[in-house]
Amino acid sequence: MLVPVWRRSQRDAALVGLWMAVNPVVFSKPAHDRAWSTRAALGEEQWLAKRPMDTAMAVNVAATAALLVAMVAAHQRRAVPAAAATALEMGLLMAYWELMARYYERNGGVSRTSRS
Repeated sequence: MLVPVWRRSQRDAALVGLWMAVNPVVFSKPAHDRAWSTRAALGEEQWLAKRPMDTAMAVNVAATAALLVAMVAAHQRRAVPAAAATALEMGLLMAYWELMARYYERNGGVSRTSRS
């Protein structure tokens, strides 16, 4: 998402936008929910339906703020701040996804002990 901002390229922005639009329909429904990423995505679907004001909301807000800082730094073509903010955003995103996987497990998904 930073490349179009850094390069100031409408073509790159269109490609990123196109990918974000087709991504949900390109991949079929998962056959099972054993993968952590699948549980995170399914948990996020459940969480978005309720939007509880919890730790996940705070982590998501912080990740969004870090992404905005990264985008501003990319627009200013400041590589080190852009990279640092991106690293922070990705770390927060991984924490958010872990919270979503746990949310899924608590709300009707598989439990860690029942998987083989």
